[in-house]
Amino acid sequence: MDEHLLHPGTERVYAELRRQYWIIRGRQAIRHHQLNCSTCQRWRAQPKVPQMADLPPQRLRLLCPPFYSTGVDCFGPYLVKIGRRTEKRWGVIFKCLTTRAVHLELLNSMDVDAFLLALRRFIARRGRPKEVLSDCGTNFRGAERELREAFATMEPRLKEQLEVYQIDFKFNPPNAPHFGGAWEREVRSVKSGLQVAVGSQSVTEDVLYTVLVEVEGILNSKPLGYVSADVADLDPITPNILLMGRRDAALPQVVYAPVGMGRRRWRHCQALVDQFWLHFTRNYLPTLQTRQKWQRSSKNITLDSVVLIVDPSLPRAHWSIGRVIKAVASPDGCIRTAEVKVKDKVYVRPVARLIKLPDLQDDIKDT
Repeated sequence: MDEHLLHPGTERVYAELRRQYWIIRGRQAIRHHQLNCSTCQRWRAQPKVPQMADLPPQRLRLLCPPFYSTGVDCFGPYLVKIGRRTEKRWGVIFKCLTTRAVHLELLNSMDVDAFLLALRRFIARRGRPKEVLSDCGTNFRGAERELREAFATMEPRLKEQLEVYQIDFKFNPPNAPHFGGAWEREVRSVKSGLQVAVGSQSVTEDVLYTVLVEVEGILNSKPLGYVSADVADLDPITPNILLMGRRDAALPQVVYAPVGMGRRRWRHCQALVDQFWLHFTRNYLPTLQTRQKWQRSSKNITLDSVVLIVDPSLPRAHWSIGRVIKAVASPDGCIRTAEVKVKDKVYVRPVARLIKLPDLQDDIKDT
């Protein structure tokens, strides 16, 4: 009956059956059948997102320098005027995953060389990060490969000395922007600032870079945590306190007077850092523990499961069907990434992009 009616909803099938038969708990029986129907699930099922994991170690690098753990992403393009012609420019954001500090750079292209130059400028001004997290962009992967190959060609003695200064690149699975939500959300804030300041007009490259740096200062002046309306409560901390010793780039330097500092000026910088981390651990860190979504645990995806790979750029009828050949477990034991084999190709996808289907061999043969 379900195939004759082209797999409609439960009520449509139940109404058609009632013309000839009366089935006890008919709706429940139809729903159970549709849950095991490959065609119905292929058109209606949704991915089951696992429970939100605990905070990753990159978010808890307390007492470490800013940008010790850095997330990076590109955005754009934006048009700039050069003489009588216009060219495209892109922005790249470096986000400290612990202190929420932001550093913005301008790219003249999306190739590996442009990103490596921006990375060098970032390191010269903010210091070398221990680890860099990003998506699987070709410029990011190409930069990691080029740095690794350059390190491999060095003399053994030089490699031994520079080994401790290497940057650890970590890449999120493809089509998984929620793995990098900390910096993806900040990209939206940067775009909003540029939209207010520049809009859709074409400006010179100097103007665009100046506005980009000013947006960086605004983002680094955002308070961390809840801003209380009680006048007796302390002011929230901002990333600029750690970077510049002031809450805002336009304000004078903050002056603290902790007990025992006296007139020794060299202790002032350390007092600023101590105040930042004290407020960070007391007022801001507890707010990160709450799970805003994905609060329920779900059954882990297993090996040899037949799945439908979600591709928002294609109609649902063109989504590929494959079989899970490897499940990557997180530190908490939950499966959030899997390798799926479709014909002769293997794809790495997050579980949030996979829809589990009934295990029917015919579906794999048709793909």
